[in-house]
Amino acid sequence: MSRRKVVLIGAGSTVFTQRLVADIILAGEADKWELALVDIDAKTLDAVSKLVGKMLVAKGADIPVTATTERRDVLKGADFVITTIAVGGRKGWQLDIEVPRRHGIFQPVGDTAMPGGISRAMRMIPPMIAIARDITELCPDAHFFNYSNPMTAICRAIRKETAVPVVGLCHGVHHVEGQIEKFLGVEAGSISSYGVGLNHLTFLTRIRYRGADAVPMLQAKLKEQRGTLEAELKDHEEYPNIVTGRAPRYSDDPLSWGLFERYSVFPVAMDRHVVEFFPERFPGGAYCGKVLGKDAFSIDGRIALGDTWYDEMVAIATSPDPLPKAYYENVPGESEQLLEIMHSLLNDERKVFSVNLPNRGAAPWLPRDAVLEVNGAAVAGGFQALVADELPPALVAKLGAKLAAIEITVDAALSGDRELFIEALLADGSVSDPDQARALMEDLIAAHREHLPQFA
Repeated sequence: MSRRKVVLIGAGSTVFTQRLVADIILAGEADKWELALVDIDAKTLDAVSKLVGKMLVAKGADIPVTATTERRDVLKGADFVITTIAVGGRKGWQLDIEVPRRHGIFQPVGDTAMPGGISRAMRMIPPMIAIARDITELCPDAHFFNYSNPMTAICRAIRKETAVPVVGLCHGVHHVEGQIEKFLGVEAGSISSYGVGLNHLTFLTRIRYRGADAVPMLQAKLKEQRGTLEAELKDHEEYPNIVTGRAPRYSDDPLSWGLFERYSVFPVAMDRHVVEFFPERFPGGAYCGKVLGKDAFSIDGRIALGDTWYDEMVAIATSPDPLPKAYYENVPGESEQLLEIMHSLLNDERKVFSVNLPNRGAAPWLPRDAVLEVNGAAVAGGFQALVADELPPALVAKLGAKLAAIEITVDAALSGDRELFIEALLADGSVSDPDQARALMEDLIAAHREHLPQFA
């Protein structure tokens, strides 16, 4: 059987490449794939290549691996192209947080919505369009998956400017299903869901425990917690369940659980992301008596953690020693379901995953060309979106407003129009004064000038 070729663009991503290689090896599929690793940073690429080599040696696996800084050299003949790039790297991400702070705007993530997400889109969209055009020329039949953020804006821009049917993938829904399992104290893999929305703001309209409706279970569990809720909210902690191993609770994500109680749908991916779609509720970043991005969901700490992971990766890759014996039990990263997705597409297994696709009628109450995060069946030839459940009018209005802001963002990134950049900031809702929006726009462009040639 011939091998399938996977091209990873942005292979220097701290954990993604390691996780995919580990999944292939542990699944016993080393003979089915070949990999091409692409990254514009030669030093990082060299380290990742060495690490992958060590991973193969440790398990006696034979996977042909090519590493290059020139993607066009390896795109021909690709079956799958996967992007995980981050233009400007962690330094750029930090600026997306720090510059808005100087204008009184506080974000816990800054890669999807609010000024940080808009700024990131301006850097990311032109290079992603260039990648899509290379795919059109060199491997037009390849499946193109994007993991880079801002997911919705990037996928919309590619679909708008090219004929490449990019699909956005994110572990958010899969991750939250796991969080719900821990909240309920049920076994892993027992919760399934069905939803519709935007990446990082997908509303789960159905939550099932082994096929049965799990909403009553969630409501009962929340009722149990009511006695201590007020005290817990005052003592809000950042992801304490990850540190201590305890089960998630209402007070870890009060906005998300509050939306669930009000509308009987659950927003993905919990408060750290969801609050950025509701900036009007958190003026000055005020959240549970703390400040978003600082002492509530500290983004500075998260970015610093990425630096730590990178240093650890380079140290393991360049060490003369073999991989630590426990390496495969501790491979970093999230479960992306990528290998399972590729199997379903190649074998027409028709398995259903949460994916980012053009609406095209899946949710007729939202714009037809909008990119939505929906349930999609991985069939031979690509993904087919499933028809979504209806949402309450208030949530439809929220999604519609965010989609309008994303459309303006895409047009600004493609055209380099500063007035559209300002309009995107105003439409997002974090800024209401046009003069403040203009000043913020100028500061963001100045901070990222080397990565924004369209605004020169």
